[in-house]
Amino acid sequence: MIPQPRERILQAAADLLTQGGREAVSTRAVSAAAGVQAQTIYRHFGDMRGLLDAVARRGYADYLAAKQAHIGAGDPVEQVRDGWDLHIAFALANPAVYRLLYADPRPDAESPLTGEAHKVLLGLVEGIAKAGRLRTSVESAAAMVHSSGVGVALTLIAAQAAGQLSHYEGLADSVRDAVLGSVLVRRQGSQKADDLANKAAVHAIALKALLGDGVRHLTPGERALLGELLDRIADDGAAAEATD
Repeated sequence: MIPQPRERILQAAADLLTQGGREAVSTRAVSAAAGVQAQTIYRHFGDMRGLLDAVARRGYADYLAAKQAHIGAGDPVEQVRDGWDLHIAFALANPAVYRLLYADPRPDAESPLTGEAHKVLLGLVEGIAKAGRLRTSVESAAAMVHSSGVGVALTLIAAQAAGQLSHYEGLADSVRDAVLGSVLVRRQGSQKADDLANKAAVHAIALKALLGDGVRHLTPGERALLGELLDRIADDGAAAEATD
């Protein structure tokens, strides 16, 4: 059976992206490869950005499903570690799609797909906070994990393209462990873990994370005020950590 025009267009765009990168996916090239008129592309996808998003969505679906499966299953720190490893593995297996998602500028907003993945990451980091094991805010910790992961992934993709991936052996694991070490509560017994300000900050972060789980009898204003106070306690802990 001959594939329908939409599927032919998607496959042609995916092949061009893999072979030549983002610059190779032009209206003319896709039309020729798929055997359709340019108007057919626009009718199915609106514009080339819509087509590229559809190509990325198809390549990203399995990765996102695997990442979502980690929510609520097991130790939250191990979930984040596994999520990091999944992210790096996806990048190396799908470099063209990864660059499209994370390195192709979008002047209007972030990709809906990467936004969904970031929500999953926030949920995993929030699980660490609820367990009383996070010593910075959920948002800050997630931003550190995300930005570091993307940076490492793009570095490894470039190394892989240059045939130098072996030069970076262990980089992903080392950066992952360094980032997690900077946001997690240190083991009991260290001087910093026993510091009162740091302990208060950890509990404040955990309580703020738990506020979203149905704490009743607080008005929206009271909830906002409590959240602000907890943020200030957490910031005091971070300041104490920095001056220790």
